[in-house]
Amino acid sequence: MSSQDSSDGQQCPLVVDGETGDPVCEDVFTVTIGATVPTGFENTAAEEVQEKIGANATISKDRGRIYFKITIDKLSQVHHLRSVDNLFVVVEEYDNYKFKDSKEETLEDLQELASKLPWTKALKVWKMNTTLKKKRGTHRRPQGPRARGRGKAKKDTVETGALETGALETGAVEMDTLARQAEALQLETLIADQSKGALDVRTPDLEVSPLSEPQEVPGQEGQELVTKVLKFRVTCSRAGDKHSFSSNEAARDFGGAVQEFFQWKADMTKFDIEVLLNIHNVEVVIGIALTEESLHRRNISHFGPTTLRSTLCYGMLRLCRPQASDVILDPMCGTGAIPLEGAIEWEQAFYLAGDNNGMAVSRTVNNICHIQEKRLEKGSTPGLPIDTVQWDLSLLPMRTSSVDIIITDMPFGKRMGSRKSNWDLYPSCLREMARVTRPGSGKAVILTQDKKCFQKAVSRMGGLWKRHHTVWVNVGGLHAGVFLLKRTGGVYGQIPEDVREPPEEKPGDEKDE
Repeated sequence: MSSQDSSDGQQCPLVVDGETGDPVCEDVFTVTIGATVPTGFENTAAEEVQEKIGANATISKDRGRIYFKITIDKLSQVHHLRSVDNLFVVVEEYDNYKFKDSKEETLEDLQELASKLPWTKALKVWKMNTTLKKKRGTHRRPQGPRARGRGKAKKDTVETGALETGALETGAVEMDTLARQAEALQLETLIADQSKGALDVRTPDLEVSPLSEPQEVPGQEGQELVTKVLKFRVTCSRAGDKHSFSSNEAARDFGGAVQEFFQWKADMTKFDIEVLLNIHNVEVVIGIALTEESLHRRNISHFGPTTLRSTLCYGMLRLCRPQASDVILDPMCGTGAIPLEGAIEWEQAFYLAGDNNGMAVSRTVNNICHIQEKRLEKGSTPGLPIDTVQWDLSLLPMRTSSVDIIITDMPFGKRMGSRKSNWDLYPSCLREMARVTRPGSGKAVILTQDKKCFQKAVSRMGGLWKRHHTVWVNVGGLHAGVFLLKRTGGVYGQIPEDVREPPEEKPGDEKDE
């Protein structure tokens, strides 16, 4: 990754694109976008970025993140990516940040860094992104810090401007003063103070919240209107065991400096702008969030105990490359997350979703109805190519060799089922899946955390299934595998694996590998 160019100084008025109706910037420039993705599917996300936006993505050393450069006229396209969870625009990035030896010196260095960063382009992108969100009408404010448990990474969100920072809240600014200042200072104009090496970005439009209109002060009807000061918070994500400071301390001190520099107001929950401080060993990235909640929530309204993230479902589907007219089966659909994602992205295929649990089937039906209603509201065709059935996985009501692809989330033996029962369930499932899948061309993408049991079951099915590829992923803090299997040319009923025999061993709960 390379550092952004800090020089700009050009105005960027927003205009409406004649074809898409989206606001675009007359002064088109390039910025770096960061995206969090399901760990293990970084390459899949990079492929999607190249395919849909035409940008080459770089995979971060810290698993679960990718970075790519775009021109800002493509900003709206970034929000349509199916493989990313959260998006942010990069303010500055350092491949090898030189941390000081002591904690006090390091924290002081982070405080000084806030006034030296090239905020201009990132703030323009954030402003434009806010306009896009208003147009889409999807603004929802999060109620707490976002977190993804991953390895030894520590995440803390700190309300900078708490008592320990000693910072003062900025008062309201009168409208007539803003108007006079706005004539002299345009939104995107930053005045560089070369002697101090700092940028004066405290322009009136940046201080005014973009999410609210001028409001009258209660009890002062008829008097001057005042505007709300921009609210912010800092979120620090840190990975590595050689730092002298904690995530909490870094967010507190860096956030206090940001507040002092911009004169913004700190607010942990009702914030307008979120500044991100990502630290992975010696790699440091400062960014501004472009999403308020993870994009993986796009499909599901009725959640179950083991609902998969839509972004993870997309990665699993992309592994098997669905084609038009393919019959795709999820025999343990849960809430229908996998077939829903497939029906939206690869709508030329046909999806069968089933489960032995009546409640799971009901949730799937409700989620399908929810998506259909949303599509109808937008004027799109509401129909989805999905059928939902309640069945017994070991005796599927389907003809032999009638399915092209099977994609499913097998019970881990933790929230659902048990490790002991998996030793009977997995071989039985793989055998029945092999029966309904087309010999020679059929595929199966299986997600499971019970790796030992699954690998043993696949080894006993050598005449029916061959392991082709494995992606190791993080699912709610559990180390799991996504296994791509390919159906052999063996005809079901004519090979030894068809014989239903009890497994050789039925051990108790196994420890994670």
